[in-house]
Amino acid sequence: MKVPPPLVALIAALLMWFMAVVSPSVEVQFVYRLCAALALALAGSAVRLAAHIAFWRASTTVNPTKPGQTSAIVSSGIYRLTRNPMYLGRAVQLLGWAAFLANPLAFLLVPLYLVYVNRFQVVAEERTLLARFGPEYAAYQGEVPRWL
Repeated sequence: MKVPPPLVALIAALLMWFMAVVSPSVEVQFVYRLCAALALALAGSAVRLAAHIAFWRASTTVNPTKPGQTSAIVSSGIYRLTRNPMYLGRAVQLLGWAAFLANPLAFLLVPLYLVYVNRFQVVAEERTLLARFGPEYAAYQGEVPRWL
C-alpha cells in the first residue's frame, strides 16, 4: 500500500505507451480506435464516479493508502456488485487506452495492473477492514465478489 494506486495506473499507462512505440500495433482506423477508447474510458469513469459518490454519501475516506481511516463499510450502490469498483473502473479506463493504442502488448498490461493491485493493495485493504469491522466486513465479503 506504499505506492498509491493512481500512480500504479499511470505507470501501467506509460508502459502501455512504450509497448506501442517499440512493437507493432494493429492497423485500425483512427475513428474506431477513438470511439472504442472513449466508450471504455467513459464506462470506467462512470464506475469510478459511482464508487466515489457512494464513499462521499457514507462520509468515509477514498484514500487507498490509509484504509485504517475508513469510518464505514460501503455496501450500497455499485458496492452491491463489486467490492473494488474504483480499481475495476481504472482497469476499464486502461483498456480504453490500450484500445486507442491498438497494440496487443499494451492490452497485456491491464491484467498485470489488476494482479499488482490485487496483490499489493486489495489484499492489504481487506485485511485492515476485516480487523477494523470484523464480522460485518466478513459478511460483506461473503455477499459481494471482489471483482465481478
